[in-house]
Amino acid sequence: MPAKSAPSRRWTTLAGLRSLSATAWDRGQLLREALEPTDLYPRRRVLKRPSATELRDHYAAAREWAAELFAAAGRYSLETVDVGRTTIGSNQLPAVAMFASVEDEVAFVGKSRELERFRSLASSLVALDPALTGWALKRPLALLALGDAALTAARVALWLRDHHSPTIYVRQLSLPGVHTKFIETHRRTIDEMVAVLEPSEGSDQFPGGAPDDELLTMADSSSVDDSLLARPIARTAAARFAERHGFLHQPEQVRFRVLDPAISVLGDARDITVTASAFESLRLPVSTVIITENLVNFLALPDRPDTLAIFGAGYGFSSLRDAAWLQDCEVLYWGDLDTHGFRILDQLRSVHPHVSSVLMDEATLLAHRDAWGVEAPTSKAVLGRLTSEEARVYEGLQAGSYGENVRLEQELIGWEWALDRLSRGR
Repeated sequence: MPAKSAPSRRWTTLAGLRSLSATAWDRGQLLREALEPTDLYPRRRVLKRPSATELRDHYAAAREWAAELFAAAGRYSLETVDVGRTTIGSNQLPAVAMFASVEDEVAFVGKSRELERFRSLASSLVALDPALTGWALKRPLALLALGDAALTAARVALWLRDHHSPTIYVRQLSLPGVHTKFIETHRRTIDEMVAVLEPSEGSDQFPGGAPDDELLTMADSSSVDDSLLARPIARTAAARFAERHGFLHQPEQVRFRVLDPAISVLGDARDITVTASAFESLRLPVSTVIITENLVNFLALPDRPDTLAIFGAGYGFSSLRDAAWLQDCEVLYWGDLDTHGFRILDQLRSVHPHVSSVLMDEATLLAHRDAWGVEAPTSKAVLGRLTSEEARVYEGLQAGSYGENVRLEQELIGWEWALDRLSRGR
């Protein structure tokens, strides 16, 4: 008869107990408790222990397990239960580890020095403004990791609270010890602190949801009816930070090339960058506009009568939102042949419904199998502004009909193939 396997892996060992406390530390629970005590302590951590049968069958292993817990007691005390009285005889086994205070549990995981530092930093934050306790409670580990930088960020947040719409550039902000690069590096922390200093009514959430250093590119949702094009959007995290707090920021710009040598805009200049507002006021004798996302494609487009090329910038074509003169032009959009390329096209049509796609068809996709790449993640959005053919390709890419996460980047399309399709406008 084979020997029974020891069940000791199910019992809470000393390492397992320490892991429970370490997890509480890693989640910030112990720091929060130290900053704003509740009735959590004395804290009882129930231990998984041997049953009477396990004690009888694996007495040596159970004895070793209990001895380890008893030997390490000090920062915690042990409550015991009587096990095996009727089978093997009375045995007092650990049942509960009791931590009398949060300090004891912190010491158990070897973080006493960090706790002392955290309390010092939190005290300094509270001295600046008691409301900052709210940030320390939400981001205790961040406070510990940032150290004195958190105090500097708090000074910036307090200045922003007291100076609404400063109408200066961020780099003009004059606070001792605060430079532009510091603000750029700590935008999210500053935003979070401003949120607790000036909480929105009915909300205790920090602004933005996702980290502010993410550009408005890969966001996804079940619907895009609330288009990014429906309102002006600062494209970079730095610009959005400036906009939120009333700073001046670099205006959106549009880069375009005049493909018709006969059209003069600025003398012989044909590759031109202007502000979005200046682009709105253009009155050029062009009948066709080609928007492409790839810089090399943008630069390589050949001369073409009455045509303008625009260098796109992914999601958020807010710079083109108010360019009403585009309504009088044939507008061709050439994006990547992937789900996000179609989503960008869909959003562009929310303001300019007459836009046609080019080189975003099934024939182009299938003719360039050797250039296929992998798109991750794919868009799951439901798009309502695609043509039936575009929708078929988009849904095929979503469903993996062509292969898993297939994408064809526009710069990998054969140039002769591209020029032929562009000349035909499809």
